[in-house]
Amino acid sequence: MQRLQAFKYELMPTGEQQRQMRRFAGSCRFVFNQALALQQANREAGGKYIGYVAMAKQLTAWRNSAETSWLKEAPVHPLQHALKDLEKAYKNFFEKRADFPRFKRKGQRDSFRYPDPK
Repeated sequence: MQRLQAFKYELMPTGEQQRQMRRFAGSCRFVFNQALALQQANREAGGKYIGYVAMAKQLTAWRNSAETSWLKEAPVHPLQHALKDLEKAYKNFFEKRADFPRFKRKGQRDSFRYPDPK
């Protein structure tokens, strides 16, 4: 018989760690909102849905841009997951399981995922 066990941890970050986590969450929110705005502009122009791979290339352009060079300070994996979250939101919308994706606001359920254990 196999037994599954879960663990729950409470994070107690220092002040500097809290600032960095807020910065990472803000970067993810910015990427999500920029990608959503790009998708909406493309849709209004009569274009098709832009997939994750094309949006990941756009993320690289945003990170290398002089205007948004601050995105380089955030790890890339959480930013990529923000794009995957947007893709999932669009998929749910197209399959009529959810409403159209909306822009994220600062301070409301700010979060990010860091999937890479390294």
